[in-house]
Amino acid sequence: MKFTAEQKRFIEDFVIEINSGDAAIFAGAGLSASLGFVNWKELLRDFAEELKLDIDKEHDLISLAQYHYNKFKRGKINNKIKNEFTTLKKGSENHKILSRIGIETFWTTNYDQLIEKSLESEGKTVERKLRNEDFASNIKKKDAIVYKMHGDKDSPDEAVLIKDDYETYNDKKEFFSTTLRGDLLSKTFLFIGFSFDDPNLEYILSRIKILLKHNTPTHYCFFKEVLEENFNDSKKTSKQNNEDFLYEKIKQELKIQDLVRYGIHAIMIRKYTDITAILREIEKRLKRKNIFISGAAHDYTPYTEETAKDLIHSLSYEIAKNEYKIISGFGLGIGSIVINGALDYKLNSNYRNLDDLLILRPFPQIQSGTKSIAEVWTDYRNEMISKAAIAIFVFGNKLEGEVVVDSNGMLEEFKICLANNVIPIPIGATGYISKKLWDKVIADLNSYYPKNNDLHDAIKELGRENLTKEELITNTIKAINILQKI
Repeated sequence: MKFTAEQKRFIEDFVIEINSGDAAIFAGAGLSASLGFVNWKELLRDFAEELKLDIDKEHDLISLAQYHYNKFKRGKINNKIKNEFTTLKKGSENHKILSRIGIETFWTTNYDQLIEKSLESEGKTVERKLRNEDFASNIKKKDAIVYKMHGDKDSPDEAVLIKDDYETYNDKKEFFSTTLRGDLLSKTFLFIGFSFDDPNLEYILSRIKILLKHNTPTHYCFFKEVLEENFNDSKKTSKQNNEDFLYEKIKQELKIQDLVRYGIHAIMIRKYTDITAILREIEKRLKRKNIFISGAAHDYTPYTEETAKDLIHSLSYEIAKNEYKIISGFGLGIGSIVINGALDYKLNSNYRNLDDLLILRPFPQIQSGTKSIAEVWTDYRNEMISKAAIAIFVFGNKLEGEVVVDSNGMLEEFKICLANNVIPIPIGATGYISKKLWDKVIADLNSYYPKNNDLHDAIKELGRENLTKEELITNTIKAINILQKI
């Protein structure tokens, strides 16, 4: 997908917000709609029929839900919520991407549990806030928090649906309003899954306006563009279809302008799959900052052991200094030096936490469970590499008996990189597997790298014999920096 200038600016800005820990998601019904969950109109269709009303003629659906409650009480509404939102267990691709990219704050009006399940499937500890009482305690070392401001399918009697619920919201759910105000002031929200025709949106927007008054920071939402090609009703004349198109386009433009009052800026898309493409690009850009270092060395030839260790230490120090995060599996003769390099930079910088510079995944050495050690190591490699966009390969040998042989683990990591679109940078000057991988990529540079002469020159330099430490580091960082911009 080719992104518009507006979409590019949003991607760049939102990546900055995520990296700084200031991004948040506000999820509406549309985030789950692609999985088969019903929208508000379909949720209330049966209730309208019981009231002898036509749901397609009704616009105030919250009042319709109130009318049904007035006549039949809450039982049927509760049963409908519980059944409609229990069928699916896994989130959409958008859920999965959002759960991976490091956002810690989620607000939602949805009753389903797909956000928290998607986060948990990524191994994250999730705290949920469903009622006022939940604000009295907190989960320590949580990875994400999900505020379900309209309730949850498992507690349908407390779900916000009818007019009474909205009118008494600030009294009954006071802590949600207070916390939302704080988040809207301190974080940059992406509203996703809102059609901006949902009946509860007016209440949400008015609540934001009341809470923030004129102190509205910049937030974003996705808006599907009204396209003339979608107005081709065969029962209407060409003129009528064109009039319908112009009417909806004007209405949309007015709605977009009105959203600015609440600090919400529309990001236009042509189709809903564009949202997935934009989220994937955000994830890709975030991962570009993560550099996987693949290395193993019993023998440091063609360098001396002292020179090789200084080289690896200096390389990892410079990677950290350039604000990249290192991912390491603690490879033989390499991993501890990589850690020391990143740690030394941490001690000489403003970074408060080593986790900002380093992701460590030491390989288990003892088999446990049903999987063999080899299978567990493959899982570890897949998990580590999935978090990176670039992989550096250095040395690549181990001792078998009394013979130094190539590292088959590094060869597996190279194959996993290619399968996951992780760009490999083998430093051929360090020999062994790295040299063989460098020979492989040099033979067909355009297949492994974007077309860029400076990038190709840097990769070529990394295989040159007698490469000095300074030359090795300079060309490695140069290649990484170029890949950030392409």
